[in-house]
Amino acid sequence: MRWDAPTLHEPGPARPRVERQAITREFGDITCYEVSARTAVEAVPAAAELPYAWAVSPYRGCRTGCRYCAARKGHRYLGLDTGDDFDTKIVVKTDLADRLRRELAAPKWRGEPVALGLNGDCYQGAEEVYRLMPKIIKALADAGNPFTVLTKSPLILRDLPLLREAAKVTRVSVAVSVGFVDDRLRRGLEPGAVSPQRRLEICAALNEAGIPCGVLMAPILPLITDSPDSLQATVRRAAEAGAVSLVPGVLRLPPGARDPFLAWLARDHPGLVPRYEDLYGAGPLTPPDYRSRIAAQVESLAAAYGIGKTSRQWKRRRSPDRQLTLV
Repeated sequence: MRWDAPTLHEPGPARPRVERQAITREFGDITCYEVSARTAVEAVPAAAELPYAWAVSPYRGCRTGCRYCAARKGHRYLGLDTGDDFDTKIVVKTDLADRLRRELAAPKWRGEPVALGLNGDCYQGAEEVYRLMPKIIKALADAGNPFTVLTKSPLILRDLPLLREAAKVTRVSVAVSVGFVDDRLRRGLEPGAVSPQRRLEICAALNEAGIPCGVLMAPILPLITDSPDSLQATVRRAAEAGAVSLVPGVLRLPPGARDPFLAWLARDHPGLVPRYEDLYGAGPLTPPDYRSRIAAQVESLAAAYGIGKTSRQWKRRRSPDRQLTLV
């Protein structure tokens, strides 16, 4: 995506609520709302079923436009919609690094690990303009606070030197989101993201540079990417990229994500709509027995391919024509 010179707007009474306290800039078809951060470190709701308790998100909204993104709901509180607005209207917390430094230095903060980028990819296109992440990484490193970066973007490699410096004083890791390896699905469900192959190349590059990188295998799509062959293909490719960990996650459909995802499903897989209405009729999650079965399958495959083990049962083999391209 090309970021052109911004167009400034003065807030008006008929505009979204977020504009009342924001400086609004336009970059092509993207609108950025520059705001001051009310808080830097936020608690991750237990309902998210993520292995993180605390999060830091420099952006709200995300240009990758993932139809299933659970963070979409947050745009409603800003006077924006959870569909196109989430994809094209990005809230930018321009002073987040300064706020983060103050919170990390507070006596009540216990130095717990934080995840970066849960409410919008912290290396999405806006980061090319605002460059918030270098200051955030430096703040965490100066405090010696462990952190994990979640991303789908190769832009993270820009900050590889900073990540390596931070890793000298605290625990640093990255999780690349790759729920499936079918790029046709990616084009419909994650239209602004790079291909699964490119994300796995990022994983390989980070690991070979000494930054532990795992794969967040989410979302696994019921009746679409949950077959044994599909699960095996994704786990195998993660192993080839040298992933140090693999965390599976079955698709969640909370409010905000449900409508964009079901609209895609009705367009691309209309025959599955009744099945999904049954699976998600009781709420945003599939039945527990289904989730447990999928998790067990992925855990078994990860063990077979040696992910997370110092000594692998399966060794990756690369021929020159299949060598992963390091970004």
